[in-house]
Amino acid sequence: MKRPATPPDLTTLRHEAAASGRLSAILDAVRDIAPNGKYHHWDTLRNYPPPSGLSHREWWLGVKLRRQGLARTLPLSDPSGRAFHYLLPDPIPERLHEFDLQAGGALQMPTAIANPATKEQYYVNSLIEEAVTSSQLEGASTTRRVAADMLRSRRHPRDRSEQMIHNNYQAMLHIGEMGPEALTPNAIPNLHRIVTTNALDDASAAGRLRSRSEQITVVDPYGEILHEPPPAEQLPQRMAELCDFANGTSPAGFVHPVVRSILLHFWLAYDHPFVDGNGRTARALFYWSARRHGYWLVEYLSISSILRKAAPQYGRAFLDSETDENDLTYFLLHHIRVLDGVWQP
Repeated sequence: MKRPATPPDLTTLRHEAAASGRLSAILDAVRDIAPNGKYHHWDTLRNYPPPSGLSHREWWLGVKLRRQGLARTLPLSDPSGRAFHYLLPDPIPERLHEFDLQAGGALQMPTAIANPATKEQYYVNSLIEEAVTSSQLEGASTTRRVAADMLRSRRHPRDRSEQMIHNNYQAMLHIGEMGPEALTPNAIPNLHRIVTTNALDDASAAGRLRSRSEQITVVDPYGEILHEPPPAEQLPQRMAELCDFANGTSPAGFVHPVVRSILLHFWLAYDHPFVDGNGRTARALFYWSARRHGYWLVEYLSISSILRKAAPQYGRAFLDSETDENDLTYFLLHHIRVLDGVWQP
């Protein structure tokens, strides 16, 4: 996966516009936070023709200034202390409304779920699908048929790929059993332990935060660093702040429950608090959060099955958010599209 081009420095662009006396003209020419209906990153915006009379740099400045006025700050920050933020451009508000109706079970409940005779089997099939595809996103190679046979027959896993799938299945069952209690810093390592038992090179890493000697990076197949997580010494505090966010005690003001669940997914994946298994744990937290907020129908959906079909876009959503001044709108938009794709009554 190629890292997106770094946007021009916004402070520099401001100085250029001020020095040329063109700031007012730029703002007059740029009115939309999503030109042509697309929430562009600089890496893609620079390939489109700018509005008449503007350079690409001026166009980007205008877009960014419009976005800044609508941004909502989060209690998540990068290691330097710069906060993450997000916006709610179209079509997010409409999709959230639809998800409120659909995932709460008010509309178009699939017949297989409405029918008591098939509801349980539908639920088990969905758990199996999520367990398999979430593991495959992390490198598991076992086929769905073999994995399904293993889980249904309750035989022991025969290799690491099967172990990953078995663990993910147990984690989904665990989430289904979790009540409405608040998330605690101890609950996250416990979930990670379920996800990674007997599936790590270092068995002692299951269920514990990485140490200072285990500072890791996310790299592409060519060794280029795509993401460098926060240092290990920050993790206890960051996990406490993540729990505050998950439990709704931060930030001040309303955050839509689906938005909160998606951002919780990003937060844990960004912090990468464990040596391995971070993606699987992050996706499991999304399910926990959505279910806790009353979106019971997510238990019957496999988010990872759609993510796996568009794995490059999934990774790109992380990179776009991190490289554009911590703008999580890119990740929100991607996850909303995933929910659209997985919800097919």
